[in-house]
Amino acid sequence: MTVLLGAIADDFTGATDLANTLVKAGMRTILLTGTPEVNYDPGDTDAVVVALKSRTAPVKEAVDNSLLVLEWLLKIGVQQVFFKYCSTFDSTAKGNIGPVADALRNRLGDDIPIVCPAFPAAGRTIYKGNLFVGDVLLAESSMKDHPLTPMRDSSLVRLMSAQCAGDVGLVTNEVVSRGSESIKIRYSELLQCGMNYAVVDAIDDSDLIAIGESVAEHKLVTGGSGVAMGLPENYRRQGMLGNPVAAGYPDARGRSVVLSGSCSEATRKQIAFVNERWPSFKIDIDDIAAEHDVAGQAVQWYAEQTSDLPVLIYASEDPEEVVKNQNRYGRLKSGEMIENVFGRIAKLLRDNEMRTLVVAGGETSGAVVSALELHSLRICAEIDPGVPWTETLEEDCMAIALKSGNFGGEDFFVKAVNLLGSL
Repeated sequence: MTVLLGAIADDFTGATDLANTLVKAGMRTILLTGTPEVNYDPGDTDAVVVALKSRTAPVKEAVDNSLLVLEWLLKIGVQQVFFKYCSTFDSTAKGNIGPVADALRNRLGDDIPIVCPAFPAAGRTIYKGNLFVGDVLLAESSMKDHPLTPMRDSSLVRLMSAQCAGDVGLVTNEVVSRGSESIKIRYSELLQCGMNYAVVDAIDDSDLIAIGESVAEHKLVTGGSGVAMGLPENYRRQGMLGNPVAAGYPDARGRSVVLSGSCSEATRKQIAFVNERWPSFKIDIDDIAAEHDVAGQAVQWYAEQTSDLPVLIYASEDPEEVVKNQNRYGRLKSGEMIENVFGRIAKLLRDNEMRTLVVAGGETSGAVVSALELHSLRICAEIDPGVPWTETLEEDCMAIALKSGNFGGEDFFVKAVNLLGSL
């Protein structure tokens, strides 16, 4: 068995995003949740993506779990390792991107891994080392108010330097535009200058293809899912990968439920778009704190809906309200309270024969997948850039879409259920 690419993703939505990119490029891809058992055999596949819930975990926990996954990936014989983080470089000054990258780099003995979270299709681009969200700098975007990882700097060189060991260099767009050979020469120059990492500019998909080609010999690649666009052709050129085959949609059908814990601007717009169209239930964190059976109430409300329309259950708030909740209950505690409720809601909904689920938000997705004890997912067709439908491989088949809070157009929820014929 030869697994060409083994990926470690720091959250569940990011894992599906990466797997979606690989499937579109023709790689047979399996997504696993949590650290695989030591003797687990993924079977005949081109790529394995392992989803961890490590983006906001304590640094040591994130590093230890990532290394456990790495050892398993090496055991099954992967040719290349990909560390996937968010296209908005979600992290704090102390990690977790830098420490995890350092640990993987040291174990693999790689010289100068790249740092490239760019995803132009979703509006994430890098120019002169600065990360843009749409047409504004990261630090001026809505990410500056993220409840767990507020991003107050736009320079990837500074952000990565603050977290990792050693120095971080830059491969500018002028170099990238000249193609992969030019990029590789720049890697060598940075290595000679003692750099440990190379931030790489990317402003469109052609840049990502060139960057992907430039890292064909790298043991470790780090970045967002966009840079993975260029990796499959490397394997194809070596005769290790066949031609792409279009992905289909899940077989599961039925009434759709949307669970949203994300407070991102994009998700709040998506909620507003369906709030007057579908039955909606708002979760109140004060009710959770008062130990009311919020999950039970939400599922009872769901069962009482008489129309065939999809339903929305959400806890998303504006940034000002998020700050108030964090001040009352603590930054981490407030998030955990909501995640636990969504996990319980998902379990109760499944018991009520719900089989089609859309989840918005990385932390919420992690809580839901963990609560449902889903261990493997088949990647299906794409809904919006970076967000595919997936299908569980467990006995009771479910269709699940795990959406990063920042991803998707205003009509994402409607588009998702329409693709399955749920309306």
